[in-house]
Amino acid sequence: MSELQTDVDLQPHNTLAVPARARFYARVTDAAQLPEWLEFAQANSLPLLLLGGGSNLVLREDFDGLVIHIGLHGREKISEDREHVWLKVAAGENWHKLVEYTLEHQYWGLENLSLIPGSVGAAPIQNIGAYGVELQDVFESLEALDLVTGERMQFDKDDCAFGYRDSLFKHEGRDRYLITSVTFKLFKQPHLKISYPSLREELKAIPVSELTPVEVSQAVCRIRRSKLPDPARIPNVGSFFKNPVIGLTQFLELQILHPGLVSYPVDARHVKVAAGWLIERAGWKGASRGPVAVHSEQALVLTNPGHAMGAEVLALAEEIRHSIASEYGIDLEPEPRVY
Repeated sequence: MSELQTDVDLQPHNTLAVPARARFYARVTDAAQLPEWLEFAQANSLPLLLLGGGSNLVLREDFDGLVIHIGLHGREKISEDREHVWLKVAAGENWHKLVEYTLEHQYWGLENLSLIPGSVGAAPIQNIGAYGVELQDVFESLEALDLVTGERMQFDKDDCAFGYRDSLFKHEGRDRYLITSVTFKLFKQPHLKISYPSLREELKAIPVSELTPVEVSQAVCRIRRSKLPDPARIPNVGSFFKNPVIGLTQFLELQILHPGLVSYPVDARHVKVAAGWLIERAGWKGASRGPVAVHSEQALVLTNPGHAMGAEVLALAEEIRHSIASEYGIDLEPEPRVY
């Protein structure tokens, strides 16, 4: 059993730099250790917080339970054919380092997902996506531990019920499963996806016939760095709100009132609206409330330069939600999970 620590500072372990403490903390580097920690939590009636890269959570207050920090590492090519390679990756691996690894080994498919913060194990929960690609596009399966029964489980794509920034693990599977590894189905030949407007604009100087996945990755990194602050310098969790999906009728009504409304088609009946555009047009870009603020370059990002408590960040988020609901009739949904 790995070492149990008490009264541990969680500020270094969350990218929002919220000051909070854990009553109990254990870093797990071997999946075989997990059942013992689950038994410890159950025997002591302790709530669990499963911690990866800490880039998608807001700690409202101290956590009076057991934090299990997932430190599982390893990458393994488990199969290949003429067109694909299957790569199994442990849940504790850093996501962007995985993208760099695949580019180095010429396993293609993750390039549009470059520079997304967090760990591999968290990626399926959120069905992370960026610049026209979602995790589900390259997903094969995952392994997880059932926190109730202790059973080791395997989930394929259909089992995961992926949706826009959504999956089984945010609904009926929430707090039920601990993901230990993810297997990706990647390409041996480039399958470039550059239709996303800002990515296409960034790459316009390079003829499409000459583009490589590495150049796509580099372009994605440049765009992200120009819009999103580095959490190491300005604490944040990236995009704080999901882009809302609304009905076509509501969208057409809003478009009449707001002709510049940025949107993306979803299907014949639904449209995805840019939450950052809504927040910026409502006057929130660059606004602050004491030690917390809306980023001056990207209104979708809430920052915590003053290392405020999580409750202060959430209060600003609620103000913004109320403002957008009043002005546009749209309910913004936060992306990070609140503890």
